[in-house]
Amino acid sequence: MRDIKRIVTPIDFSDNTETIFSTAACIAGKFSASLDFIFVVQKFEDYATFFTPPTNLPLMKDDLLNAAKERMNIFIEENKGKLNALGVSTINGQVLSGDTAEEIINYADRTNAQLIIMGTHGYKGFNRLVFGSVAEKVLKTAGCPVITVNRYRKEREKNPK
Repeated sequence: MRDIKRIVTPIDFSDNTETIFSTAACIAGKFSASLDFIFVVQKFEDYATFFTPPTNLPLMKDDLLNAAKERMNIFIEENKGKLNALGVSTINGQVLSGDTAEEIINYADRTNAQLIIMGTHGYKGFNRLVFGSVAEKVLKTAGCPVITVNRYRKEREKNPK
């Protein structure tokens, strides 16, 4: 197995983020690996078949990207101490725009990441039907190993049907 020196972890700032963060931080600490958190702003063009974008779309994109960058900076600052305590010395936060799965895979390739750690849940309902599973696409096409974190697994084990 290759040494793990860089880990890419997509986050979406949802309730899943804490569980994904904890897993990625623990593994990065064990390997003394750098940890890159990324957030991908979905392309508005993907919604074009059922959504007519407003005329001020460029402004909306800029606002969304700026808000995501600000949220990422806050996230990194809030968690820097925890990560350093676990042995993670290099922490990066990036906000990208495009197809979520493609951007995750391309970022991991560009940065020569040895591992991707991501959640299994994101899109639900109609969006999942339209866009599919990001985790599934990444698992099938990534050039490095992928660990998926299912936040809901413990809830199902506690409350079996």
